[in-house]
Amino acid sequence: MGNDWIGRRALLRGTVAAGVVTVVGAGTAGAAVPGFYHPFSGYRITGTWQEHLDRGSLGGIDFGMAVGTRLPAAGGGVVTNTPYNGTGGHTVTIQHDNGYRTQYLHLSQFLLANGTRVGMGAVVGLSGGAAGAPGSGSSTGPHLHWHMINPSGARIDPLVYLGSGAGLPKTSTEQDGVPGPVMWRRAQNWLRLEQGYTGPIDGVPGVNTYAALQRAMRAYGYGGPIDGVPGANTWAAVQRLAARWGYTGPIDGVMGPNSWRGFARFLNQDKYD
Repeated sequence: MGNDWIGRRALLRGTVAAGVVTVVGAGTAGAAVPGFYHPFSGYRITGTWQEHLDRGSLGGIDFGMAVGTRLPAAGGGVVTNTPYNGTGGHTVTIQHDNGYRTQYLHLSQFLLANGTRVGMGAVVGLSGGAAGAPGSGSSTGPHLHWHMINPSGARIDPLVYLGSGAGLPKTSTEQDGVPGPVMWRRAQNWLRLEQGYTGPIDGVPGVNTYAALQRAMRAYGYGGPIDGVPGANTWAAVQRLAARWGYTGPIDGVMGPNSWRGFARFLNQDKYD
């Protein structure tokens, strides 16, 4: 097995401890505002804050996206759904524990019941905005409208609040070979974008994270079950991925610092911020 080793028992212990996460606290590692992140950094802004103000709106940011796009929570909190909310159409509000609120407008579908507590990154609804469709309000084309409300009740620009729209931080695992919450948050965001992961971006890998990882590893030779319990075959596939990003060690299914460095180089791509 060589010197590229980390205890598989420790990895599996983390799997069991985390379980299937449906209600979690918000992650904090490395965020511009602890417990928050920008879930829509990969989408084109089609309406700026100032453009909203110029046409008489109280403010907001529009992101162009297809109807039915999953909408992750920018931060943890309690969900309230407001159907047919005037010009905003179907609106979901997340009441955060620090007194701030996030609002997403023009939804095509609510996914959670009122009063559901979610963690950062949990999917709270599906985008909409198609002209004339139920829930679109006054929208004339598919997009998401996002704004926040501060504890005083004033609408604020979420990108200013989050630090000019900064996404997830880069993981230091690329340098030190030690996996941690930031690396796993980036992994969860990658899996959200490309593999259908719908859990929180909390940096705590559980069954749902590992199942999405196993789906992703089909492209790297993994042929085992999608059961969310990673073993040697899962990790060997991860090593094959890491080999494309500088890992030169054995494909033995035993993750160690060099394996994690290669995996982290892959995750540190800007598109997974």
